[in-house]
Amino acid sequence: MARPKIIAGNWKMNCGVAETENLLKSLIKGIKPKKGVTTVVCPPFTSLQTAARMLKGRSIKLGAQDLSENENGAFTGEVSAEMLKSVGVKYVIVGHSERRQYHKENEKIVNTKASRALQTGLVPIICIGETLQERQEDKTEGIVTQQLEGATASFESSELKKVIIAYEPVWAIGTGQTATPEMAQKVHRFIRNILENRVPELANSIPIIYGGSVKPENAAGLMAQPDIDGALVGGASLDAKSFITILKSA
Repeated sequence: MARPKIIAGNWKMNCGVAETENLLKSLIKGIKPKKGVTTVVCPPFTSLQTAARMLKGRSIKLGAQDLSENENGAFTGEVSAEMLKSVGVKYVIVGHSERRQYHKENEKIVNTKASRALQTGLVPIICIGETLQERQEDKTEGIVTQQLEGATASFESSELKKVIIAYEPVWAIGTGQTATPEMAQKVHRFIRNILENRVPELANSIPIIYGGSVKPENAAGLMAQPDIDGALVGGASLDAKSFITILKSA
């Protein structure tokens, strides 16, 4: 059975309320529901409520860019899974390389956040991927294994089947560089092999999407690969025309 394609837009620290309204108006107008393809947009926290209102009853799903590892309490500036759920969020990005790099998130934190998402009924999009130096030192498989196993260490099969894995080579994020479809497919196949060894009955149903300078020009080639189940789109998701073109490649 073919796995569904998932195209998620990570807006990062872009789009206030007015910009969110304008971008979503264009996406709502230009995106037609397509069987087997799930579209997710991940605005910043301050725009989530606006986005939820505009997307209510529509095919475009709402995601968040991060969540707290804590349930509630004295954690100034943090946003909990329950808070996200209360405004209509369905998906949440966990362990993005920018969170790992700038906020020193380790596998334990990523695992706790992903667990918190699952416990609250959110779908975690768990990001893994190597740096340029790690790739040059031929450490890609070791890093990917460490991050995937660390992020899902406590998960039972019933939890694993609810996650989305996003392979995002750090060296290709925001650099204009991208893995060739063949390079990306090789790592996606390796990730699926890890899952097959762990949960053979589920491995072929867990979506593995690609992120890292996904653009209209390379999207079709990437998503034609057998183990690439969609894309986590950064900069190109801020342009309605580009994002819609990527969607059509799914």
